[in-house]
Amino acid sequence: MATVSTNELHDPNAGHGHVKGGLAGLVMGAVGVVFGDIGTSPLYTMKEAFIEHYGLVANHDTVLGVLSLAFWSLMIVVTLKYVTVIMNADNEGEGGIMALMALAQRTLPKTSRSAYAVGILGIFGASLFFGDGVITPAITTLSAVEGLGVAAPALQHWVVPIALVILVCLFASQRYGTAKVGKVFGPVMVLWFVSIAVIGVVNITKAPETLKALNPVWGMNFFIDHGWHGIFILGAVVLAVTGGEALYADMGHFGARPIRYAWYFFVLPCLVLNYLGQGALILSNPLSVSNPFFEAVPAWARIPMVVLATAAAVVASQAVITGAYSVARQAMQLGYIPRMQIRHTSSDTIGQIYVPGINWFLMIAVIVLVLTFRDSTRLATAYGISVSGTMFIDTLLLGLVAYRLWPRQRMWVIPLCVLFGVVEIAFIIANGVKFFDGAWFPLLLGLVTFTLLRTWRRGRELLRAEMQSEGIQLDTFLDGLMLSPPIRVPGTAVFMTADKGVVPHALLHNLKHNKVLHERNVFLTVESLTVPYAHTGQRLKVVRVGDGCYKIIVRFGFMETPDVPQALMRCADMGEICIDPMDTTYFASRETILASANRGMPVWRDKLFALMHRNAAPATGFFRIPSNRLVELGAQVRI
Repeated sequence: MATVSTNELHDPNAGHGHVKGGLAGLVMGAVGVVFGDIGTSPLYTMKEAFIEHYGLVANHDTVLGVLSLAFWSLMIVVTLKYVTVIMNADNEGEGGIMALMALAQRTLPKTSRSAYAVGILGIFGASLFFGDGVITPAITTLSAVEGLGVAAPALQHWVVPIALVILVCLFASQRYGTAKVGKVFGPVMVLWFVSIAVIGVVNITKAPETLKALNPVWGMNFFIDHGWHGIFILGAVVLAVTGGEALYADMGHFGARPIRYAWYFFVLPCLVLNYLGQGALILSNPLSVSNPFFEAVPAWARIPMVVLATAAAVVASQAVITGAYSVARQAMQLGYIPRMQIRHTSSDTIGQIYVPGINWFLMIAVIVLVLTFRDSTRLATAYGISVSGTMFIDTLLLGLVAYRLWPRQRMWVIPLCVLFGVVEIAFIIANGVKFFDGAWFPLLLGLVTFTLLRTWRRGRELLRAEMQSEGIQLDTFLDGLMLSPPIRVPGTAVFMTADKGVVPHALLHNLKHNKVLHERNVFLTVESLTVPYAHTGQRLKVVRVGDGCYKIIVRFGFMETPDVPQALMRCADMGEICIDPMDTTYFASRETILASANRGMPVWRDKLFALMHRNAAPATGFFRIPSNRLVELGAQVRI
């Protein structure tokens, strides 16, 4: 197999047309959208490190040790791994675990066990991402509103109700899109980062000793002083790097260069200054460990800071929610989840979508989470395990891509992957011990999501195999049909089929009940590619197979929203067939799944697949086929 750098396929330093503007505008947009999750981590990271669970005393060496671990985690995991290295592993400009999985699978034979294993890894990582998508809005919003307890202790009992109102309003407003609100995300987050940096500098001046934490020796001394069980503090330190996956996932919207500039020269310095400032405050006043972020704020500024923190939490939550929409769309296109309704909320920005099913699922899960844990300290025990798992899977996939596609760079990238893997395994171990304290929740959610995704994928394979076994070869059927053709009627009939070599059930039913054949008949198959966008030459393939009959394959990338009628209109440009939308009727079959014992999957998974299939959005709606030009015919299939 020829080895080729992914950068030769697409320039990762440029956006994919999702966001318009010069470099400065892209940097501002990246600050507003990409860094919301990691930017709000100072709200709870240091507070979590000194809770009773870890048994740490806020003395000089311990504070500097924790700060050093947080700083070097940011440098190794976020700066080196995500911002510097992994952004070079773009799938034609797109990032994120699904894009990385698709890129890795392209380097392997489709039917190999390695490709299967890569698919399992990628889907499990995506499942864990959904767990992160549930926890992030809950913990960031709760942490921000909890500032009321510091500014006005009498309002402490209002924290949970206020957080719930904010979250419900956030999810309810998704249907209107974020185009208008998104314009203020950048300025809000710039103000947020500048504010936390200023607060950090003011507190550092009170205890400059905290600057020593930049020396990694303090982090190593922490483990020496606390022994082997010192590794458990990484369960809190990992909170500082949550959101690293978002930097990579949003690369297709802004490009690598704007994200890198924003991180290197603005976001990272602001975060480090705030963490050092919190450490300085704890050194000078150990009692402030109860909530060092808000304790570091002057009393007169605490209420405004609660408002700003809440706004930043909304931005962080919005970034995770829209990220979940994007991952869901990619998974639909790659065949891992049932088709769902997708609404475009902007006529200018292709990335602005709204997926109602995902939105309401996330809202219900977030509300349950807030009502169950009720404060950010308890919720933080559940945070981290899904993030660590996703990061580790990213590292494994990165190593495979480097080995297969980067012959020149793999000599240094693969050793770095070993370093990243060691750090992330330590994070997983540290968070794993919190299993019974709350870490079970994201793991359970991830396992449930993984089961659903794998069941859908496997069920679709079994359904296709069953239909192939019972099907009639199309070429043979057409030859026999034309020996004694039925009545031909004007117009074009498009028969949708997942298997281009088998006669569609809809055609058989049409011939049986209507006893007619259209003047032009198209056997249409829609394929999803493992690249984000189908190139012009990939979009259509037209093959004439008989008297007025054609096989047409339409291909879409995993970041595209399929529009079949629009794609078919381009057939005329190829000189094969002119498909007039007003003279075309689409025929589709909708299968009813019947579960069977001792065939395919266990019966419970067969029934689960049947339920998912029954509630999936019709392919016709997903492919934007007009309902007034559609005829659906049913069929029963036993798997």
